[in-house]
Amino acid sequence: MTNDTTGTTGTAGTTGTTGTTGTTGKTGTTGTDTAGTDTTRPGHRRRRRVARATAAFAVLAGAVAAALTVPAAHGADAEPDLGPNVQIFDPSMSAQEIQGKLDSVFGEQEKNQFGQARHALLFKPGSYDVKANVGFYTQVAGLGLSPDDTTINGQVHAEADWFDGNATQNFWRDAENLAVNPDGGADRWAVSQAAPYRRMHLKGDLQLDDGGWSSGGLLADTKVDGQVKSGSQQQWLSRNTEWGGWTGSNWNMVFVGARNAPAGDFPNPPYTRVDKSPVTREKPFLYVDDDGAYKVFVPDVRKDSTGTSWSSGTPKGESLPLSDFFIAKPDATAEEMNAALDAGKHLLITPGVYHLDAPLKVTRPDTVVLGLGLATLVPDNGVSAMNVADVDGVKLAGLLIDAGTENSDTLMEVGPKDSSANHADNPTSLHDVFFRVGGAGVGKASTSLVVNSSNVIGDHTWIWRADHGDGVGWDSNTADNGLVVNGDDVTMYGLFVEHYQKHQTTWNGEGGRTYFYQNEMPYDPPDQDAWMNGSTKGYAAYKVADSVKRHEAWGLGSYCFFNTNKSVTAEHAFEVPQSPDVKFHDMVTVSLGGTGTINHVINGTGGPSDANSNVANVTEYP
Repeated sequence: MTNDTTGTTGTAGTTGTTGTTGTTGKTGTTGTDTAGTDTTRPGHRRRRRVARATAAFAVLAGAVAAALTVPAAHGADAEPDLGPNVQIFDPSMSAQEIQGKLDSVFGEQEKNQFGQARHALLFKPGSYDVKANVGFYTQVAGLGLSPDDTTINGQVHAEADWFDGNATQNFWRDAENLAVNPDGGADRWAVSQAAPYRRMHLKGDLQLDDGGWSSGGLLADTKVDGQVKSGSQQQWLSRNTEWGGWTGSNWNMVFVGARNAPAGDFPNPPYTRVDKSPVTREKPFLYVDDDGAYKVFVPDVRKDSTGTSWSSGTPKGESLPLSDFFIAKPDATAEEMNAALDAGKHLLITPGVYHLDAPLKVTRPDTVVLGLGLATLVPDNGVSAMNVADVDGVKLAGLLIDAGTENSDTLMEVGPKDSSANHADNPTSLHDVFFRVGGAGVGKASTSLVVNSSNVIGDHTWIWRADHGDGVGWDSNTADNGLVVNGDDVTMYGLFVEHYQKHQTTWNGEGGRTYFYQNEMPYDPPDQDAWMNGSTKGYAAYKVADSVKRHEAWGLGSYCFFNTNKSVTAEHAFEVPQSPDVKFHDMVTVSLGGTGTINHVINGTGGPSDANSNVANVTEYP
């Protein structure tokens, strides 16, 4: 994502061939930095080895895990040690004390886009008169079993003041599991990628921009009593939401299992509606029960759902005591975490940056790996960050995987190669799991995420080869592919994949489904010869293998901005086999400012998106 300096604006809720916006009524002309949408803009992004060969070591591993776990709290005064970067607030604390801590963390994190600090700011059930401005690498969350157990009378908001109202780099932050009574009746969540607004109850209106450009994002399992105003947001996914109404549109707005989704059909306005979410599991979360014990709630799988999981009562699921978890603090090693996993523990990874000299190995069914405060895993020496066995019901949540300086073949593998088990009754799920190659420094990874297991649910992923920051360049942060899916019947909601040097997404498994896809092609091919797929110009952003017979996708957008050499061309954004059961709905391609060309939207259909016609749409294929 880069700084945007020009824009074309519009009035609330409008659309057009150059991507006019839904804002709060501001107007302007090309070249002004207002709340409009810009198709002339440059786009918007950015140790110890484990050895367990003998039974003796297995015994030692169990002992290590037991020694380093924290027992569940018993009684209201008992508090677990969640490390130095977790702050727990209690209603008995003064508003002044809490506000001081919130302001201190925000002051540190407001502009800290590629820093090392990580924070989780957690509120016990009760009522608080405070305002939480949420900066980089900060999670603000309630500790109730329901969002309504913890009320903020004030704001829980994301602003773009640090970037002159431009929210296109407001990444890596999180608001969860809170009820908010906003000052003045409205709150703001002006964000782009990797910034979930999840399991929230906003008792007012919600604005999704800050007067400048914005390129998000996700609302999930959330209720907004008033209106959601999308403003300049280029694209957005709302999954299992409830609200009083929605206004605004731009290029790709998708509603899945959303009650009261707005009327209108793609591309004018660019609304894609899917009445029910076919299979979901909501993200696990930390909470405090009525006796003051800390637990992790793991929601059950839901089928064909609409609306939130909690607004009609406590959702179905399982509560796990904290004694079942190894609590990893920033000095924890891969050896220690793997020992705990071998001993049957779950992982609660507290905020921090963890350098790994061996992959974390999740081998037991139903294991939970829950990160707090954008906990970050960095694989060193070319290893993977995490490998998951082909077992039932693993839950991975709240993690940022950051590529190391030595190339990793894969950053995360879900199921080994040739996985074949059926997990339909108890799928593995990934929630707010993000990947980054470069940006915070040189990073290299051939492929970021490989899904070999079947029936996996992806619930919001941003898979990003950095386009700005440190260590960025065609020969620096090298990365071929973002996502490769080999398993069957895999479902992805809110799939963001950007800037990889070959296919952004390759889907080889049967029966795959994607609900919302957002992509930017690599900005930086030096010339056409450097970016050829055989005799084809460029690589498709989303490639379904020629052998696949069943695949379906809804609401997909792919953008190009070839700023190193604007003569570079991509032949098409989406490449799929000709099969009656391979179906794509509601696709858009955009040449941002006419800087480069996408000849066709899907196969040889639609387009071009180029200097003469920035935006192209295809409603149905075939």
